[in-house]
Amino acid sequence: MSARRVLVTGASGYLGSLVVASLAARDDVSVVALDVREPAQRLPGVAYEVADIRAAEVDSLVARHAPEVVVHLASIVTPGRGSKREFEYSVDVGGTRNLLEACVRHGVRRVIVTSSGAAYGYHADNPAWLKESDPVRGNQSFAYAWHKRLVEEMLAEYRQRHPALEQVVFRIGTILGATVKNQITDLFDKPRLIAIRGSDSPFVFIHDRDVVGGILHAIDTPATGIYNVAGDGVLTIHEIAAKLGKHCIVLPPSLLSLALRVLKALGLTQYGPEQVDFLRYRPVLDNARLKNEFGYVPKLTSAQVFDLYLEARNNRGGA
Repeated sequence: MSARRVLVTGASGYLGSLVVASLAARDDVSVVALDVREPAQRLPGVAYEVADIRAAEVDSLVARHAPEVVVHLASIVTPGRGSKREFEYSVDVGGTRNLLEACVRHGVRRVIVTSSGAAYGYHADNPAWLKESDPVRGNQSFAYAWHKRLVEEMLAEYRQRHPALEQVVFRIGTILGATVKNQITDLFDKPRLIAIRGSDSPFVFIHDRDVVGGILHAIDTPATGIYNVAGDGVLTIHEIAAKLGKHCIVLPPSLLSLALRVLKALGLTQYGPEQVDFLRYRPVLDNARLKNEFGYVPKLTSAQVFDLYLEARNNRGGA
C-alpha cells in the first residue's frame, strides 16, 4: 500500500516544522513541505518546495505532487517590523484562496486549516464560553482576527460550492511551547502585566504538541468540521501574573485607550487603543466538540500548558 501524500504549507514556521517532523517520522505518509523560505534543517524523506503561497506556481506544485491531504498553516501570525496590512491580507486571504483553487482543480481530498479563536472577535457580548456554532465576528480593527474571519467565510463558500473537498477547520487558542515567542508572550515579558478594570482577561492555552496531535488526528480520521482547539479551563490575567511572580496594573479602559493612542502616535509602542478590547473581551473556547465529536482530547489543561511554558522560560533565563 502506497503512503498517503500530505502537503504542508508554512512548513518552515514554528508549528509547521513540528508537523513536518512528526509526519516525517512515520512510514505511512509521504511529506511535501512548502514554504516561502528554505528550511533551517532538511529531514530525510521530505520533499521540500520553496514558493510564495500567493504565487501561480502553487497550482503546478499541487498538480505535480498530487497530495491527498493539504495542511494549510501559512499565515502571518506575528507581523514583522514595518509589515503592511495589505501584505498580510494578501498572504492570509489571497494565499488561502490561491491554495484552495489549486486543491479543487487537482482533486485534493481533504484540507486542514488552522484558524484561530480570534476569528470570533473581541466583543462585549461574546458568551462566557464560545462554541463552534457561535458567529465568526473577527474585528476589522485587528488584522489577524479580521483575516481569519474572511478566510472562514471563504471556507464556508467552498463547502457549499465544492463539497468533494473535505474540510477540517481548527479555531485554536493561544499556543504555548518551550520556544514560542509572539505578541502574547511579549505581554508576559513586561515588568508588570496590564489588567482592565472590570475584566479578568481570561486566556485559554493549548500546547504546541497538542495542536500537532489534533492535526495528525485530522489526517488519520474521516471526521470533518470546525473545532475549537484549547486545553481545559482558563487562566485569568491575575492568575498569570501570580505565576510569573509579577503584579498587575489595573487601569480603567478609557485611560488605557488614551495612553495607547498617544504612545503609538509617538512610536513608543506597537500596540494601539484596540488592544483594550483585546484584553477586555478575550474569546474563551469551549473544547467539548473537539473531545466528544472529533475524538481528540488535549493532554494538557490551560494551566498545565502555562506551567510548562513558564518552566522552559525560566530555564533559558526569561525575564
